[in-house]
Amino acid sequence: MASVPFHYIDLRTFCYATEDEKRVEEAIRAFLPEEFEVERSTTEGYHGDRIVVLSARVEKADDVRHVLARLSELDDIDRVMDELDDRVDDNCSFFLRLDKQAAFRGEVRRGEGLTLRAKVEAYPAKREAAVENARGALEDVRAAEHGSDEGEAGA
Repeated sequence: MASVPFHYIDLRTFCYATEDEKRVEEAIRAFLPEEFEVERSTTEGYHGDRIVVLSARVEKADDVRHVLARLSELDDIDRVMDELDDRVDDNCSFFLRLDKQAAFRGEVRRGEGLTLRAKVEAYPAKREAAVENARGALEDVRAAEHGSDEGEAGA
């Protein structure tokens, strides 16, 4: 995949008072390149409890490729691609929710806890063009991952 049709990818999760902040950070880091900076902000829940918001914005092409490669590990990546019409909004943003508990274990699954938002490049900035660009990028990364698996098996 020569170019990556994403301006950036944002990842965000919440660490509630009942959770271990280091473990929650490990979950978000499961999608990030090594040594990537994770930002923290603290807010207060409805009942006065402390909530830490952990987030990261990935902008460099190689870092975006890293996140996409992790997404290609989804068992149902084909289903995600089939749902792109519903997952890309009129502002050309692609949304996906990921399982925070699975991410902590190093697994990639859809679920609750981690939010991914990716701004898709589209010229002109039309939803239909963004859907096609996102589909192409996910197909490319899926093909690259399957190709590397086959190469390793033959070695």
